Amino acid sequence: MIFPAIDLKNGQSVRLYQGDYQAVTTINEEPIQQALEINKAGIKQLHLVDLDGAKSGQPENLPMIKQIRQNFRGFLELGGGIRTYQIAQQYLNLGIDRIVIGSAALKNPQLVKQLLDDFGSQKIAIGIDGKNGQVATEGWLEQSDVKMTSLISKMNEFGAENFIVTDVSRDGAMQGPNLDLLTNLREEIPQVNLIASGGIRNVEDLKALQKMGIEESIIGKALFEKTISLSQILEVEEC
Repeated sequence: MIFPAIDLKNGQSVRLYQGDYQAVTTINEEPIQQALEINKAGIKQLHLVDLDGAKSGQPENLPMIKQIRQNFRGFLELGGGIRTYQIAQQYLNLGIDRIVIGSAALKNPQLVKQLLDDFGSQKIAIGIDGKNGQVATEGWLEQSDVKMTSLISKMNEFGAENFIVTDVSRDGAMQGPNLDLLTNLREEIPQVNLIASGGIRNVEDLKALQKMGIEESIIGKALFEKTISLSQILEVEEC
């Protein structure tokens, strides 16, 4: 699946540059309309991020998320600030198909284990964000000294199968995905499903990812910059 992304801030669809909350570009003041356009193009999956929630650790765009879930027909994935069992359960009860656990995977691994045990690996994805092979947390505001490979391996032992890997330095930079990083992760931990995020520019990037065996990816800025279209995403998916 190739996921168009909608990042929510103050109820609007925006883009950040490399996770910088001060470098904000408004994409669409009506995210519901954006989600409907994605559906209309024939795409049946969508990646949502509550940017305010990623910063605060609480659901900050819940009304908009509810409306998008009610209007979008297809697989809806959501991340951003999901750091307690109650918040995770709340989103899953809303009908979110897969939630993304980021900072909590590093700071509260037992929570992730409990969620995986209770809801199953298909409902939970682990967000592995960082740069230079090390994990960043708190909406990318903090950099840890934990290696991505270590965190993925630990979460995989708990039963996690789906990992969204984002190179923060590539996000929003339109420089292409970090293929070297993804290749290394695939070689070291081949049994997991890696989902590429950050830097994807065009159809060639998508095909390069598919060639190396990565079938799922997330696209944000490239759609806004029109270097890739919704119809092209559909074409690549159907190949």
